[in-house]
Order: sequence, then C-alpha cells, then structure tokens
Amino acid sequence: MSAIEPLEQARRLLDEADTAPSLDALASAVALSPTYLQRAFRRRFGMSPAEYHRSRRFGQFKAALREGAAVTDAVYEAGFGSGSRVYEHSNRLLGMTPASYRAGGAGASIRYTTTGTPLGRLLVATTTRGICAVNLGDDDAALERGLAEEFPHATRERVDAGREEWLDAVIARIASELGWSDAAAPAMPPLDIAATAFQWRVWEALTRIPAGQTRSYRALATELGDPNAARAIGNACGNNRLALIVPCHRVVREDGSLGGWRWGVDRKRELLARERSRVAAPERRRAS
Repeated sequence: MSAIEPLEQARRLLDEADTAPSLDALASAVALSPTYLQRAFRRRFGMSPAEYHRSRRFGQFKAALREGAAVTDAVYEAGFGSGSRVYEHSNRLLGMTPASYRAGGAGASIRYTTTGTPLGRLLVATTTRGICAVNLGDDDAALERGLAEEFPHATRERVDAGREEWLDAVIARIASELGWSDAAAPAMPPLDIAATAFQWRVWEALTRIPAGQTRSYRALATELGDPNAARAIGNACGNNRLALIVPCHRVVREDGSLGGWRWGVDRKRELLARERSRVAAPERRRAS
C-alpha cells in the first residue's frame, strides 16, 4: 500500500469528524506512526491534520459570516462547541477577529506594493500574519480597488518596493520562478488566506503541476479522488487570490482549450507560453 492511500484515508476521517481526533488516534486508524503522519500529511496537504480540521470548520464559519450571520450563530452553524475555540485560532486563519472579518476587515492592517511584470502590473499585499493577496491587473488603480473591495474597512497602506521584507520576497520569488530574474528564489513567506479545506487541497494539488504543463479540471478531480468534483475545482480556482503563487493558470478545459482565468485569458495564454519556452530552453541547449 502506498503512503498516499493512508493519507487520503486520514483526510476523509478528518472531513467526517465533528471533533478532531487526536494525532495518536488518527495515526492508529490509518496504521501510520504519529510522527510520520504529521510530517507526511503536512507535506501533502500543506498543513497538519489538526490545522486541516480547523480549516474545514473555518471555511463554513467564514461563509456564514459573509452571508451576514451573527458571530454567535456562525460559531454553532460551523459546528464549533464554543466561541472561545473560534477566537483562539481566528487570527491565524482570518488575519483578524471574526467580527472584524464580517465587517470587511475592520481593525486589520494591510500593507501592499505594486510592480511591473511582463504580464502587467502586480500587487502583493500582506497582513501582520502573512501574504493575503497576489493580483495581476492593467493598472495600479484597478488593483487597489480590488483590494479595497476584499477588505473595505481594513487599514491599507501602500509601501515602496524594498521596504517590506515579505512583499519583496514574493515579488523576487515570482520573478525567479517565471524566469524574469536570474536571482535565486527566496523562501516563501507565510500565507494569511482563509479558505475551506477543499480549496486548500485543490491549491496544493495545483502547485504539483510542473511549469509548462496543464491538467484538465476532470483530471485534477480524479487525482484528488473525486472525479465528479470538476466544477468544485473550477470554483476553487476562481477563489484563488494568489496569482502565480497558486498556479491555477495550469488548469484547462477537457478539450485542451484554455477556458477562463481570474486575471484574463490572454495573460493565461502568455504565461503558459513563457513557462513552456523556459522549460524547453535547457533541452534545446543540450540538443545543440
């Protein structure tokens, strides 16, 4: 039995559990050691089993808040036993308190910068917890309006390039990985993105698609063990706020056509062409 099978079993057990099982109990259920399960689960899904279970609950919690539910009602609709457990983890998962998130980011502090790229203007934004947005656009004004719509009541401060370590690291990493710079890619800063457990699974799977290659929505759904989830995967891609970091541009329609992309199909076409050219360059040099 491959290691992936017990990890998928562990994920399904977490999806079905009202209360998160202990690491020891989960490891016993899937016949893995607790240490190995913790390490392998994080490597595959981008978070620990406990974080995965909390993320799943917080996805439901976030949706209830966005629909206008009172914080107390949202706590119980998402299956949390008490508000104290929500507030214990909400800063990490939402970047702000639940009431603040419902109020459009009131009380949150967001710093951002913009820069030019071969694909247009790039905006990168961060809270004190981590990167919360990476967006492409035609001009800075449109990008800033998009950020304001996501967090209309947050404190938003524009900073110059070179003055914010996390913002500069994201820009440098993107430039390196996409061949816009010869400098080595720095480590990726932490992320501050609230998402459902399913969205995290999709985004993590997207990062495993090699540069220059594509997958259909159905192929990605099959890889995740749910061949009927193609539409849900499309929705997860549409909710991605981390352009280029989470490479949803590598997902295409079943017939191979590009389909849509949150940041424009023309950019998607050019980005894939650039990736393919960069991957092919070493092969051409070896053949010459």
